[in-house]
Amino acid sequence: MKELVQLFKNYTGKSAPKIDPLPSSGSNRRYYRLRQDEVSVVGVYGQSKEENHAFIELSRHFHKQRLNTPRVLAVSGDEMFYIQEDLGDSVLFDALKAGRLTGVFSTEEKEILHKTIALLADFQVLGAKDLDFSVCYPQAEFNHRSVHWDLNYFKYNFLKTTGMEFQEDLLENDFDKLSQHLLQDESDTFLYRDFQSRNVMLVDGRPYFIDYQGGRKGPVHYDVASFLWQAKANFPDDLR
Repeated sequence: MKELVQLFKNYTGKSAPKIDPLPSSGSNRRYYRLRQDEVSVVGVYGQSKEENHAFIELSRHFHKQRLNTPRVLAVSGDEMFYIQEDLGDSVLFDALKAGRLTGVFSTEEKEILHKTIALLADFQVLGAKDLDFSVCYPQAEFNHRSVHWDLNYFKYNFLKTTGMEFQEDLLENDFDKLSQHLLQDESDTFLYRDFQSRNVMLVDGRPYFIDYQGGRKGPVHYDVASFLWQAKANFPDDLR
């Protein structure tokens, strides 16, 4: 914690911030809000230096591209701690609560969804422009291994838990076909890889994007499918 306080002091000139823990959303990173007087930032401690480095470098690049992401304000020498712009507490997932619960999305909810998916296109194209993909972690490019990580997660954490009968050899054949299809796209575009409403903040009604440290070069349709069929979103077919 003292490392975050020191970064706060170095950046703001203030040395006695109030520190409040923030939800970690199941990740191995720890988030804190540091506030003093009118200044508020988010401090982060991440256990993986490589993952931290990816987030820091991607954030700097996206800021240059004028994309809606939090600015990284200060970083410790070992890159285990950093402070970033505070985007507040408004999360798109929460803003869509009424629609998620009823399956009927209001005009306002649809508008913010349209804004979000439109900005995704900017993220994928402008985000990839002049990006050094070698900073991405754990892999620079979406490849066969990436596809099978996801498909095996589905098999072991969903399919097998249902008790449903299926033939593993036929399932693996389908996995291979899907992998071949996904990897046909060799466009120089940025794959967010965890594009969901929990990773979109709303700042004065504008979508801002977070948790993109697992991104890499990859196909654009992956993120679109991830968003439209994300867990608990309850989007009706006509809205998709």
